[in-house]
Amino acid sequence: MFTGIIQAVGKVAQSQARGQDVRLSIAAGGLDLNDVQLGDSIAVNGVCLTVITKHATSFDVDVSAETLRCTIGFDLDHAVNLEKALRLADRLGGHLVSGHVDGVGTVQRFEQAGDCFLLAVEAPGTLARYIAPKGSVTINGVSLTVNQVQGDAFQVNLIPHTLEMTTLKFIQAGSRVNLEVDLLARYAERLLHYVEK
Repeated sequence: MFTGIIQAVGKVAQSQARGQDVRLSIAAGGLDLNDVQLGDSIAVNGVCLTVITKHATSFDVDVSAETLRCTIGFDLDHAVNLEKALRLADRLGGHLVSGHVDGVGTVQRFEQAGDCFLLAVEAPGTLARYIAPKGSVTINGVSLTVNQVQGDAFQVNLIPHTLEMTTLKFIQAGSRVNLEVDLLARYAERLLHYVEK
């Protein structure tokens, strides 16, 4: 589990095809790897990946064909948001994030609004029902609060600190982004489905 509070921005330093899968070497940027062990989970652009090799300033992960099919952001030299897995004693500053990306959205607008930036994203229709005003959503691993929903599109505001500390500053209209909807919304729908039977 993760919180969606990004700890560092890294980069995809190497990419090696292994059949339909890919092995990536991630330059960790400012992420402290001292307490990272083999088998630990690190969210890379919101995708929970397992550390298979650790170096002084980087780590390696394997990305399956299925993960590659339903996510974006693993191209060589691509900047990536990084977050180590949550410990039970940690503060939950964002919201509960599983690191299991639900789908890829498309940025409709990214424009300045005062000191902040307005980000409007069109979600896949299958995910839109889980996104509610004042609810939580994860974009490229970043926990954000939904301000407005209209059809399959939703809007969030990005404060300067979020832009400074994440890769969201690099997006623009037309960019594709990893989306994870609120975990509780999915469970609530599943429960209601069985109650209605």
